[in-house]
Parts: sequence; structure tokens; C-alpha cells
Amino acid sequence: MWKIRKGYNTVNKSFRLPEELTEKLEKLAALNNLSLNQLVIQCLDYAINNLDNDTENDK
Repeated sequence: MWKIRKGYNTVNKSFRLPEELTEKLEKLAALNNLSLNQLVIQCLDYAINNLDNDTENDK
């Protein structure tokens, strides 16, 4: 199960995200007393670690 963590060494990057998605992420971050950045890091990390390897070979 995915658990929300805190604290990272970071670098600055910019991404454009859909407005509706950022609203959902902001609400979830607030409910878990996290910054939006911390939550996005964990969502991306989870997605990468659980990526179906078959999709990479379909390119």
C-alpha cells in the first residue's frame, strides 16, 4: 500500500499540469498536511515504480 512520506533532497523543475488535476492534488495534500510538491513527488515515484514494463516495449 502507498504511504505518504515527508522530506527529500530536490532540484527545481517546471511542469504544466491540468487545472483539475492540481485542484485534486492540492486537496489531497492539505488533507495529509503535506506540500503540493511533496505529494507530487510521491505520486510520480509510485507511478514509476509500478509502471507496467510491457508498455515500454510497445513504442
